[in-house]
Amino acid sequence: MNFKNIAVLTSQESWILEYKDEIINALRASNHNVKLFFNHEDISSKYEIVFILSYFKIIPEKYLIKHKHNLVVHESELPKGKGWSPLFWQILEGKNKIPIVLFEAASKMDNGQIYFKDYVDLIGNELNKEIRKKQVHKTIELCVTFLSSYKTLTLQQQKGMPTYYKKRTEKDSELDINKSIKEQFNLLRIVNNRDYPAFFSIHGKKYILNIFND
Repeated sequence: MNFKNIAVLTSQESWILEYKDEIINALRASNHNVKLFFNHEDISSKYEIVFILSYFKIIPEKYLIKHKHNLVVHESELPKGKGWSPLFWQILEGKNKIPIVLFEAASKMDNGQIYFKDYVDLIGNELNKEIRKKQVHKTIELCVTFLSSYKTLTLQQQKGMPTYYKKRTEKDSELDINKSIKEQFNLLRIVNNRDYPAFFSIHGKKYILNIFND
């Protein structure tokens, strides 16, 4: 189905902005008119589909009903893993096969009906940038699949007891000086050298670490 107008909604502070051109070009490939927004209040009713990708606000119902579809991509087995940074929290749990779902947004966080699920497959040695690249490529794949398979899609209710991940802060990048690097490698994988680098404190001083692979 050829939707006339598609919006991509994200936050100005989001990591996904690095890939905005790749996302928009992929959605435009089927002759859709696609525009990027940073505030849900700015999207007019002419936009039939809104892809909500790494957006940090809850959207009230009065804005959701303006559009035919409001679609969120989320990396967890909903209703388990609602909330913030689910991909990174699951990597910290030792997982390398991370569920990723596309669902209809609702007025409550991560509470809508699900269209379909896939997985972000990791080897276990990827660092932040490599993880993000796999994440965004799978995100694009789900969005494009929604457009190309629209007529055959069905919705499924979320089932089970919900669990929630908290928002990650700078403090969550702290290393434990009493643990080995091997024990904390998954934390080193997900830190961002620029925005929230790994660090440790000893003898009253804070030391920052940057991690790269060769």
